[in-house]
Amino acid sequence: MTLASTVLHEETVVLASVSTPPGGYVPPSIEEFFYDPLFGSGIFAVNRIVLMMLLMTGVLCLVFGLGFRRAQVVPRGLQNVLETGTEFVRTQIADEVIGKEHGRRFAPYLTALFFFIFAMNITAVIPGLNLPVNGLAALPLILAVITWGIYNYQGAKSQGLGPYIKGSLFPPGIPTPIYLLVTPIELVSTFILRPVTLFIRLLANMIAGHLILGLFFSASTYLFLGYQDGRWWTAFFGLGSFLGAIVFTFFEVLVSALQAYIFTLLTAVYLAGSLEPEH
Repeated sequence: MTLASTVLHEETVVLASVSTPPGGYVPPSIEEFFYDPLFGSGIFAVNRIVLMMLLMTGVLCLVFGLGFRRAQVVPRGLQNVLETGTEFVRTQIADEVIGKEHGRRFAPYLTALFFFIFAMNITAVIPGLNLPVNGLAALPLILAVITWGIYNYQGAKSQGLGPYIKGSLFPPGIPTPIYLLVTPIELVSTFILRPVTLFIRLLANMIAGHLILGLFFSASTYLFLGYQDGRWWTAFFGLGSFLGAIVFTFFEVLVSALQAYIFTLLTAVYLAGSLEPEH
């Protein structure tokens, strides 16, 4: 018997009616992150994910524009919220990790990075969007490469290219024979693993969060509609699944902010390490 079911799209409670094949429940998968181009082709193709990224970028510009359009000495409303966020990044990340001497120079980049990543994460729980932009590899990879380029450029600029590479690969105070072991590790760690771990951490967390929420919401719908096949008792299990989905929705909001914070914090750590030579 073919069961007509309604599959909830991940973080929302908005139902989208679809037909499931014989056998019933179909769990969410990463195929949900891939869409055909709406227009354009190749690297210029524009699909749903690209439109979401452009939309959230526009929202960020609009929010900050409205918040600081008529900035007051004593901030209120939206200005107060935005200043709290920017002050947090400046003092708790830039100043604390890099130091006030250099931290203020990088505070604008770190602030933009934090809010941009958060905006691209929070789309996971916005009704109608229902998908984290950072759940697709392209954007996290670009952000990781940009961070990699900035901290290496700043290291070469502040220390000189030769001293920077030497200090990174040959930390002082180590017996010469040990460099045979340490240097390859430092090469891989500093110049390869750092951007890779930034990329994978952000990407994997957003994919996992989306799939967990999709699982809870779609399972809730499937269980609630069990009565259509004479399985009225499945609604009790559907209620538990739905409550779990609500809890994990709030948890996903926390994860969205936390991943933005971790990415920004590690960027500051890498910048701080590149600005000062090893001792």
